[in-house]
Amino acid sequence: MEERIKTGIPGLDEITNGGFIKNQLILISGTSGAGKTIMSTQYIYAGLTQFKENGVYLSFEEQPESIKANVATFGWDLDTPQNDGRFNFIKYDPYHVEDVFDIISNSVRDIKAKRVVIDSISALGLYLRDPVELRRMIFNLSMILRKLDCTTIIVSEMLPGENKGISRYGVEEFVADSVVVLYYERFQSAFTRSIQIWKSRGSDHSLKLHPYKITSEGIKVYPDEEAFAGM
Repeated sequence: MEERIKTGIPGLDEITNGGFIKNQLILISGTSGAGKTIMSTQYIYAGLTQFKENGVYLSFEEQPESIKANVATFGWDLDTPQNDGRFNFIKYDPYHVEDVFDIISNSVRDIKAKRVVIDSISALGLYLRDPVELRRMIFNLSMILRKLDCTTIIVSEMLPGENKGISRYGVEEFVADSVVVLYYERFQSAFTRSIQIWKSRGSDHSLKLHPYKITSEGIKVYPDEEAFAGM
């Protein structure tokens, strides 16, 4: 049986059949406002506080101070583990993408990280115009991080509207081992949030669309409920 990594996100482990498979590359994709960064940070924070697993967060867009301030509203302190050498937050300029492999590798080795987040591949794709090149880079990143014994989340923006696909460039989901899709869409007179495990290589998982909420303590998935989104 494959070894599992508990996400620490309430309800998510239930619909993924026990958590993410260790050393896999997991794509989290969703529209703007869906909570992709919150879920990714929650995965890192749970590793630090619940499972004694160090983490690395690589951002191509937002500044560390901005993300830290946002998640502090959930009571998540990322400064203490960073000062203790258990967490690395890297803001990286995607203009110099050729150096990203060494930066991630060194950062993971420095703190013996087990959890990594790359936020976002959508930003990286703005500088790697060729989808084939983007796919190659994601694949190479996944191979490096597997060898370093990391279970990694990559984030991708999903364009709103029907028939837009589940990722920005249409290649991310084919490189990733598992795909989690977050929907934030208007249904009748209100906006609703729902989550779907689009695929999980080597594992059973829920085939249903489940509701989730962004609560005062972070994201909470409702595995016993089924969502009906206007998709």
